[in-house]
Amino acid sequence: MPLIAQAGSASGRRKWKEGLLGYLFLAPSLAVFILFLFYPMLRSIYLSMTLTDPRGRIAAFVGLDNYVDLFSSGQFFTNLKVTLLFILFTVPTTIIWCLLLAALSHNKLRGMKAFQFIFSLPIVISVSTGSIIWLLLFHPTAGMLNYFIGFVGLGPVSWLADPSSALLSISMMTVWMNMGFVYIVLLSGLQGVPEELYESAKIDGSGPVRTFVQIVLPLLSPTIFFVLIVSVIGAFQAFGQIHILTKGGPINTTNVVVYSIYQDAFVNFRFGIGSAQALVLFAIILLLTVFQFKVLEKKVHYQ
Repeated sequence: MPLIAQAGSASGRRKWKEGLLGYLFLAPSLAVFILFLFYPMLRSIYLSMTLTDPRGRIAAFVGLDNYVDLFSSGQFFTNLKVTLLFILFTVPTTIIWCLLLAALSHNKLRGMKAFQFIFSLPIVISVSTGSIIWLLLFHPTAGMLNYFIGFVGLGPVSWLADPSSALLSISMMTVWMNMGFVYIVLLSGLQGVPEELYESAKIDGSGPVRTFVQIVLPLLSPTIFFVLIVSVIGAFQAFGQIHILTKGGPINTTNVVVYSIYQDAFVNFRFGIGSAQALVLFAIILLLTVFQFKVLEKKVHYQ
């Protein structure tokens, strides 16, 4: 019996040392998460219940008053509507467009590598650089877009100054900017479809369109689902192109929730209401992501 007890004690000490060693390896990552994720989140929760002075210092604790003011103000819901419209304009368009490009450039014809490189090129361009490029394209007098539409007899368009076209213009630029990542992911998914399936479908007399819709798309559904989740979250967080191109204008037609947070917190130094908006936006993204996993994932076909 003493030998059994000693063996059990030695085994317990060994497991304790292995566990301690594991936590030591995890310590750097845990420190980064605590410093840059958990602490800012807790700080935001606290700030959302306070008022700050013009210098950004905490002046008073007001509890849930910031949330009451936020939901009683129509501006937040207007900004949320603009954000949802921006998502509607960009996410489905990007996925469908990149899926079409991936399907066309997936074959092994000569020269397809060049097209694949061109279609994936926007991934290496930063948001600021891409925004400057499109700012020049959108210029009402010297821009190339108005130059080209002049050939078909149309007058110049105030792409970013007209409230009816500003959000669509930014959405068009965002589709181009996100095209590289989405195209690469979808092309990788297509390359994972076994060639035997194409050959079997061809032997059975299935045409290219029918093969793609009935065979390839179900096998590609996990990739499309991943792209959908990432694209929706990214669209909720869009900021750079809006800040450079329109600054939320004209007449707040491009003032998405993230840009409103920036204006309240870092321009007007209202960190309380800005933190409240950030937490509400986090809750909306979380609920929408959970909804997508609970509802849309049922239609995903895993091999």
